[in-house]
Amino acid sequence: MTTPTPAPPRVRPAFLPPTDTAERAGQLVLRDGSRLDLHELGEGAALDTFFGHLDATDRADSARSLGLGAETNADAEELTEAADAVYLAGERARPVGFGAYRLLDEHSAAVTLAVVPELRQRGLATLLLERLMVRAAHHGVERMVGVARRDNASLVELFRRGGFTVEEELEVESPERGALVRLVFRTRSFEGTADEIGLRARAAASLHSLFFPRSVAVVGASRDRESVGYRILDALVRAGFDGPVFPIHPSAGHVGSIRAYPTVAAVGAPIDLAVLAVPARIVQQVTEECIAAGVRSLIVVTAGFAEVGADGRAAQDRLADTVRAAGVRMVGPNCLGLLHTDPSVRLNASFAPIMPPFGQVALCSQSGALGIAIIALARRLGLGLSSFVSVGNKADVSANDLLEYWEDDSATRVILFYLESFGNPRRFASIARRVGRSKPVIAVKAGRTAAGGRAASSHTAALTSADVAVDALFRQTGILRADTLEEMFSLARALVSQPLPPGRRTAIVTNAGGPGILCADALEAAGLAVDPLAPATQDALRTFLPAAASASNPVDMIASASPESYRRAVETVLRADEVDALVVIYTPTGMHPLSEITDAVAEAVEAARRAASPDAAPKPVLASIVGDERDVDRFEVTTASGETIPVYAFPEEIGRSLAKIATYAEWRRADPGVYPEPAGQDLEHARALCTDALTRDGAGWLGAEDAFAVLAAAGIACAPGGVARTADEAVALADEVGYPVVVKLASRVLVHKTDHGGVVLDLEDAAAVRAAFDGIARRLDEAGQREAMDGVLVQPMLAGGVEVMIGVDLDPDFGPLVAFGLGGIHVEILRDVELRVAPLSDRDAREMVHSIRGYRLLEGYRGHPAADVAALEDALLRISRLAEAVPEISELDLNPLFALEPGDGLRAVDARIHVAPPATR
Repeated sequence: MTTPTPAPPRVRPAFLPPTDTAERAGQLVLRDGSRLDLHELGEGAALDTFFGHLDATDRADSARSLGLGAETNADAEELTEAADAVYLAGERARPVGFGAYRLLDEHSAAVTLAVVPELRQRGLATLLLERLMVRAAHHGVERMVGVARRDNASLVELFRRGGFTVEEELEVESPERGALVRLVFRTRSFEGTADEIGLRARAAASLHSLFFPRSVAVVGASRDRESVGYRILDALVRAGFDGPVFPIHPSAGHVGSIRAYPTVAAVGAPIDLAVLAVPARIVQQVTEECIAAGVRSLIVVTAGFAEVGADGRAAQDRLADTVRAAGVRMVGPNCLGLLHTDPSVRLNASFAPIMPPFGQVALCSQSGALGIAIIALARRLGLGLSSFVSVGNKADVSANDLLEYWEDDSATRVILFYLESFGNPRRFASIARRVGRSKPVIAVKAGRTAAGGRAASSHTAALTSADVAVDALFRQTGILRADTLEEMFSLARALVSQPLPPGRRTAIVTNAGGPGILCADALEAAGLAVDPLAPATQDALRTFLPAAASASNPVDMIASASPESYRRAVETVLRADEVDALVVIYTPTGMHPLSEITDAVAEAVEAARRAASPDAAPKPVLASIVGDERDVDRFEVTTASGETIPVYAFPEEIGRSLAKIATYAEWRRADPGVYPEPAGQDLEHARALCTDALTRDGAGWLGAEDAFAVLAAAGIACAPGGVARTADEAVALADEVGYPVVVKLASRVLVHKTDHGGVVLDLEDAAAVRAAFDGIARRLDEAGQREAMDGVLVQPMLAGGVEVMIGVDLDPDFGPLVAFGLGGIHVEILRDVELRVAPLSDRDAREMVHSIRGYRLLEGYRGHPAADVAALEDALLRISRLAEAVPEISELDLNPLFALEPGDGLRAVDARIHVAPPATR
């Protein structure tokens, strides 16, 4: 089969909203909860009013961004005529925000944003940018250009956080405005669809009133002390909420000692937050009453919705539609509630019996019952929380919303999730990848052992599962996956108090050899290095350690180690250049009070920090007290400057946690990568081939000719040859491509050719080819499967190269999973495969190729030539893009794929592509 030449590439927009009328008008809600009206501009008068509130510099910036020239005064009429889309956001009939873009050519646009000074830093520019991007996508825009002053860091950061990767930065000097930077972005840097890039399509964008309510109503407050309504009211009062609390009871004049009201409307005062603890049958009615009374946020703890069946799901959908239409945010239904420990709020809007201490860790739990246990565990470990949210059924507020909220929450340093399911995993991944650059995200994902929903019908499908997809998603986004709740808190305690390790070289200082060895084993098993200390460091240690001590690594100071020994050893090792992280272990011997040992460790860490070079990366210090009677999980070592050194009961626990933290630190330091658009792809043609096959044959495997045509359209090089339906055709093809050849069964039914004797190699002449064809047909006849034979695939034998595989399996929740590993029959046996969730960045592709255990074969091994690694990375990006652009592809296997020598590329010699209507999956 001769590889067809791909048609010239056609550029597709990075994302397409469902209609071209999306989000042209409506209401915007800013980060602080304030609301603005959004209008698409039709004339210039309002714009003229807006620019009257800007200074000359801002007006010139807007004009220049649209390519009107720096000398213009940003005349409103000229801007309106030049732009292809102009939005204005208004506050009380006064325009306060402006966003516009103008097409520069078929696939490029200049974008500008401007906000009046008093409304900056409140999320308005982000909202305007999102709408502009959705609108521009319908014009096929794949490249956006903006101009900003170099000192306008907030605008530059807006573009970066919007999901773009900066392709190019060009600084120029403007006499009027000083240094300027031109930002060029590829819209393919955006991930997913319009719904997945943070499009705030409704007036419910803010969670401010949930976390900072000025007043709270408890609807369903009860005098029954065992009821949920009473417990919520009691929790609010006991926590010391700084604001009025209004019990709502249809007949009681008071609940406890607090005056009650029959309805929310009867309160007669503004209510920011209402907690609903009423029967499910009246939740809809009460919600509508709350909205009519001006309530801004809701927490619905009531169960009996989607979790109980179809009727509950329908009721939940109606409830969600109601709050969204009103621009109200809702947590739940079927949830525990929300806690916010900020001393200025002290909000316990839940029926959790305890209030955790104030801290810097935010926590989201999908399980309400487990949420109580999680709060109790955090309190037992002494881990302070900034806030806790039980999202329940996630009808409105989701984990994605909370992740974005906590990203900008200055009180939160570490974010924790207990998840049972993903509402929109690709959206979650997109946000987490951004958030993780500044704040660690730790997750416990339940359901590791859940079986896949269908039988595996290809190599790739056999290697994937829901849990494999979760692992891949977390690996790509830098999320630290904890296996247990206890490990989640172990990670959080280290991350909230200690710096990230600059590398994997770890040292241990201990007074007991056994715990030190256990710790070293755990560290090395987890991928950290416990190498001998440098000779100079060992010499320094020997100046004060006894002769029986070991100065290597672990540093075993023996049981008689004094506080002074700990002080000097910890400082010496922590200052050593060959150390990236330090573990301090102490086994109480009764020779010295524990407080003296911990004080010595704190002093040593403080001294080492002071002595460090200003440009040196700080190193984490974790401690373990082994065998003490007290609850060491709550024990902490605090330095004079306030640094906390977390203490663990078992040194092995430190090994597991520190390894995951080191992996996260490496992810954070690495280049995040870009999402390139491979050249030479005609993905519209690829999709047409698949949809035509679906129309003609229904769901199933493509024939070999169609499969190779799809690959060619994606820009994947295929081996020459073709499909023969008779022995004579097979001989003719062999004569055309040249001997020796391989003859393989072509079948849309039989997946594994070798199981049916369907692969015959090294055929040197026409007679051998004819015999191979007849032999394959005879074996299928004998097995009663002759009708499954479409013919045979005839290709030249390829000499050299490394056999690899690339595959795709479409997960119903995560989308396409892309697999890479060594090929041939060993892929499922060795399972040396890396998986990632599409879309792949260039970094993802590079890591996939370099991370397999068999990578040494690709480098060249014992005289075997190296493989074209660059071509493999390019092929992964092409297949990822194909899987995104053609949703009809449910499975894809390229196995084997021959990776030739560097510069020679690769050749696909076998391809299986399964198609099905997207709506049926």
